[in-house]
Amino acid sequence: MLDVTGPLEVFAMANACCQTAGQPPPYELVVVGTETGPVMTTSGVAIMATRSLHDPALQADTLLIAGGVGARRAVRDPALIAALTDLCKRVPRVGSICTGLFPLAATGLLNGTRATTHWAHFDEFSALFPHIQLDPHALFVDDAPYHSSAGITAGIDYSLSLLETDLGRPLALHVARNLVVFLKRPGGQAQFSAPLAAQAAADDPDRFGPLTQWVMQNLAADLSVEVLADRVAMSPRNFARRFMQAMNVTPGKYVEMMRIDAARRSLTDGNQSITRIATRCGFPSAEAMRLALKRHLDISPNDFRARFRSTAPLGRAIGIGAEVSKSQ
Repeated sequence: MLDVTGPLEVFAMANACCQTAGQPPPYELVVVGTETGPVMTTSGVAIMATRSLHDPALQADTLLIAGGVGARRAVRDPALIAALTDLCKRVPRVGSICTGLFPLAATGLLNGTRATTHWAHFDEFSALFPHIQLDPHALFVDDAPYHSSAGITAGIDYSLSLLETDLGRPLALHVARNLVVFLKRPGGQAQFSAPLAAQAAADDPDRFGPLTQWVMQNLAADLSVEVLADRVAMSPRNFARRFMQAMNVTPGKYVEMMRIDAARRSLTDGNQSITRIATRCGFPSAEAMRLALKRHLDISPNDFRARFRSTAPLGRAIGIGAEVSKSQ
């Protein structure tokens, strides 16, 4: 359900904010199904589709294809995929939310492009669509005119990025504040933040909870094993052993993960120099940061910034929320 309602709320809030300011609503929102009527979601809440995907008169400036069980099954529905293909060809900007990438990929329009989807379905997707390059390091990917976003709430991040492209950062920020979310997590941010990934891999993440919080707040400081051990009143050797037992990663590797995560966010939001970002994130030099990103992400800081920063405005667009399967 959130694949549909999350993006819809972003654009609906943009309409409300504009109307409050005495301006006309910029978006017309339409929910589309394989036929008109209620579409049952896995949450047990039905969403009303007011237009049919098979309507040849259906048109939009932006088409968003929601994910779900039904979306993945849709790849085996030739009539549905044919109708979706025709619609995509009529729409100047097409995006997928979560596993909505499956039916979009089934159209054949993405062959040779780069995309992303929910991390849990990478293998399934790659087996079905080997000619599409999955990017595991992105929350959303812009390979215009086709876009894709990762799992569930990433659709909100992606929709906020569309809003920023269409109508500017101030309105996108205002909408994000009203929704009580980040303006946007950059498209280049991983589907899991480094702290969350570390917690998921740890056997006892609470064992060094206060210390890891302090590390995140002091990335530019000396974070050697000796300094970290001193903060928890342990010998360096005992600390390194205990940290490895609890977190399943060495202290040095953990610190590097946090610094790379911070660098990734800085590279996609703002105009700081590479050297400045390296310093603020605790790398000894810009070259050290370059080597770390190359080792972990197989990309340089400059290339990462060029790939994942906001693109130039595409102009105003009218939004259409698309739900492509009655069995989602």
